[in-house]
Amino acid sequence: MTAAARGQHARVLDILGLAITAGEHPPGSVLRTDELAESLGVSRPVMREAVRVLESMRLVESRRRVGVTVRPAAEWNVYDPQVIRWRLAGSDRPRQLRSLTVLRSAVEPVAAGLAARNATPEQCAELTERALGMVATSRGGRLEEYLVHDVAFHRIVLNASANEMFAQLGDLVAEVLAGRTHHRVMFDDPAPAAVTLHVRVAEAVREGDAVRAERLTREITVGALRELDILTP
Repeated sequence: MTAAARGQHARVLDILGLAITAGEHPPGSVLRTDELAESLGVSRPVMREAVRVLESMRLVESRRRVGVTVRPAAEWNVYDPQVIRWRLAGSDRPRQLRSLTVLRSAVEPVAAGLAARNATPEQCAELTERALGMVATSRGGRLEEYLVHDVAFHRIVLNASANEMFAQLGDLVAEVLAGRTHHRVMFDDPAPAAVTLHVRVAEAVREGDAVRAERLTREITVGALRELDILTP
């Protein structure tokens, strides 16, 4: 696929993905791909490739003599980072953020406890570095810079757990944190208490204190849920 075709493919995929997850094409709708290709100004191969990706995400299914049909939301691959990004861009953002934050609250504290037992010295050092980076960028509306450190911090915790299932959730958590930032579902400056908690988690992991690492991480996720109560009641 040429660079131009890749660009068209990404554009078509975003347009269709956003429309489906926003409910513009409700479950059971049949997508007229030839008509869509014409209206979007792309070739049929580009449209077919976009449909294949949507099928892999279980947003649509192709049937002979029927065409491309939108699946019910209950069948979507809701763990796919791109599906998460599309859903966070729509009107259902508050419920999606809450659902994802509840998932984080179930997983990340346990992962932090495991990280305290299994993290390598290199991971401990990087975790501390990222926590201090969060401190350094937590004032002055530097949310994009803060996000870089925040995402990296939580990825390290999940990876350091030495549980491959938790580690695979790194992209999901990254999308939650990015969506919260990009859609302004957080305060202009992160809460100082939350930033401090990240530093203390890094200390607990470095010191091998699994109980404290789990408890502190649970405080972080509970705080994130409280923040949603304020910003998206």
